[in-house]
Amino acid sequence: MLFNSLHFLIFFPFIVLIYFTIPHKYRWILLLIGSYYFYMSWKAEYAILIMIATLASYFFALQIDKTESILKKRLFLALSLSICLGILFFFKYFNFVSESVREFLNLFSVQFNSPILGVLLPVGISFYTFQIVGYTLDVYYKRIKPERHLGIFAVFVSFFPQLVAGPIERASSLIPQFFEKHHFDYKRVTDGIKLMMWGFFLKVVIADRLAILTNQVFNNVYNYTGLPLIIASYFFGYQVYCDFAGYSFIAIGAAQVMGYKLTENFKRPFFSKSFSEVWRRWHISLMNWFRNYIFFPLAFKKGANKFRLYYATVIVFFVSGLWHGAGWNFILWGLLCAFYIVISRLTSNLRGKITNMIGLSKYPTAHNFLKILITFHLWIIAAIVFRINSLQDGVYVFTHLFKNLTFMIKGLPLGLDSIGLIIAVVFIGLTEVIQLIQEKRPIRSYLSTKPTYIRWILSLGLFFSILLFGVFEGTQFVYFQF
Repeated sequence: MLFNSLHFLIFFPFIVLIYFTIPHKYRWILLLIGSYYFYMSWKAEYAILIMIATLASYFFALQIDKTESILKKRLFLALSLSICLGILFFFKYFNFVSESVREFLNLFSVQFNSPILGVLLPVGISFYTFQIVGYTLDVYYKRIKPERHLGIFAVFVSFFPQLVAGPIERASSLIPQFFEKHHFDYKRVTDGIKLMMWGFFLKVVIADRLAILTNQVFNNVYNYTGLPLIIASYFFGYQVYCDFAGYSFIAIGAAQVMGYKLTENFKRPFFSKSFSEVWRRWHISLMNWFRNYIFFPLAFKKGANKFRLYYATVIVFFVSGLWHGAGWNFILWGLLCAFYIVISRLTSNLRGKITNMIGLSKYPTAHNFLKILITFHLWIIAAIVFRINSLQDGVYVFTHLFKNLTFMIKGLPLGLDSIGLIIAVVFIGLTEVIQLIQEKRPIRSYLSTKPTYIRWILSLGLFFSILLFGVFEGTQFVYFQF
């Protein structure tokens, strides 16, 4: 079930209405049934995978907590992780590894008929797997006690607002909220709905409109040179942000309507002044997961030093690349992100000296703008690697970005006509203005100072913008493939 579908627009109010009607002690049952229905609307059989992962992590977490033997704790942890990560590997990476082995052996003229499985990737498997793994590790390291209520734990794993594309929640934050009694609160509910509308605006008005052009160009890169490739590259950078941030805002808003607080997942990443800062603003819940469960253990296991920090950074982004998709372009994308961050740290002192030498440090506004501009374009380069369908396509794009460069694109099939391009650019600009305001002051705080009629006009304007300019073709969210 897609958020941007009529199905969800019927499902969600129905769940909310029942949620606030029934007694608190039965609400976990409603959420569990609703969440499984939400997930099974894609492919019912894949609900079995969530059940297996849920039961395995629930049982082994209890065993980890109960036993005093370090050896047994490690055994139960290994069994839990093997089941959950094994399911993820089988459905997401088996074909990729098999094909990669075949291609590698072919380099040495060794014939290998690699087995290819005809299975579809279960929606959201990377998200709920990481959430479960984080829970099990937290129990193992005694950060939390295991949840003994199987039903509540099952809701934690399958909670429908964030089930298929996050935010990835920690058990210590989300599970206690299922025991709290949430009352209907007009302000909280309306704020949640407004957040959902903002998410729908980003998704159907901007992301899905940009997707028309980016899909046309990137799926047929050899038909284009110069300006169309440049436009598609910039548009995809915004598309993937508006698509994923849009999902996160809808998820956080939907949870807020019912009284639950999910982790902020995006914090205006295009205002970042360094690539490290990008990852403190982009997909925050995932990067927090990597920081807590991979980076810190690797970087500080035997004391901190620069080599271990760089090593941990490379490993984190290598895993991040694999997490995003079973393809060499995703691995290359992850390593490129690591390269940006490592080089940034290695050259920090040198860049500071150059800045002082040329006098740029005397103009902090201009200096910050330059850093934002450079960081944004590094992101666009990485976004191209992320989007390409093959490494060969990537080589073509980067070698033809400025070839036959002309500012005339008339006659080229870009998917969007001139009106569509103008609408896209105008709404991107509007989004940036809103985020600039948000960067200086929380938008809700800013709007709270305005008269009621102004707030109503803005809310209705957002609503009708979605209706008038939205692309309603049930386009799947980009991160559903992960």
